[in-house]
Amino acid sequence: MPRLDIAPGESLHYEYDAPGAARRTFVFVNALTGNTGTWQHPEIGPRLRAAGYGTLAWNFRGQAETTFAPGTRLTPRLIVEDLLRVIERLQPPKPILVGLSIGGLFAAQGILAGIDAAGLVLINTLRKPGARLQWINDAMVAMARAGGSRLLMTANLPMLVNPEQLAAMRAAIMTGEPFAPMDPADGLMRLMQGSLETDWNFAYEKLRLPVLIMSGLHDRVFRVEKDVAELAARIAKRREVVFADAGHLIPLERPEKFGQALLEFAAGL
Repeated sequence: MPRLDIAPGESLHYEYDAPGAARRTFVFVNALTGNTGTWQHPEIGPRLRAAGYGTLAWNFRGQAETTFAPGTRLTPRLIVEDLLRVIERLQPPKPILVGLSIGGLFAAQGILAGIDAAGLVLINTLRKPGARLQWINDAMVAMARAGGSRLLMTANLPMLVNPEQLAAMRAAIMTGEPFAPMDPADGLMRLMQGSLETDWNFAYEKLRLPVLIMSGLHDRVFRVEKDVAELAARIAKRREVVFADAGHLIPLERPEKFGQALLEFAAGL
């Protein structure tokens, strides 16, 4: 498996296919609980590559197939630094950054930190800092500590995804088995703990490149319509796509529509 070595015992897993005729590269930035598999659905990665685009997917330190030292703090700042490393080392031509959830914020921060991107796609990213968001973030970490990722999904999926997706996931989640606390040394637990340092007060008005904003109406945890509208209005070159039949996890819930939206966005750059 391709690996980007950072330091002894520290490496990132990545999957890179250089672009063809389209000469642009979609660079995917995961959600905190995600991995590269999200972007390799036949209607996403393979479809984009068939259209001549390159794709680059990678995992944060703490996600699948990565290595990280016990003393490394898996913070938002580290994730953005690693995004910059990935871009610098692999040099994907004309990158279009695509970030899911908090991954969109990391992508936007990377652009302001110097990534020369052709475009940016924010998938259910826009949210305002405040007591409500802090409560949600703190609660997510507390649930992971108490009952692991399965408790997180049991509690949140009904408010995060469309009913069809929820029904498909029920058997795997509602097993009846006891919940188990997440190991404090587990990569995901360390990422979630580190995520509490996220600065959601981002200067969206500083983004000068074309931005595609995707949101799903079935996301009833993070999507606050008034806040999304207010933050989107600060982005000068924006397009917006609303998925009435999807929630927070648009690439997983509606991969065909998602892939088509990416192709249309790239074609218009």
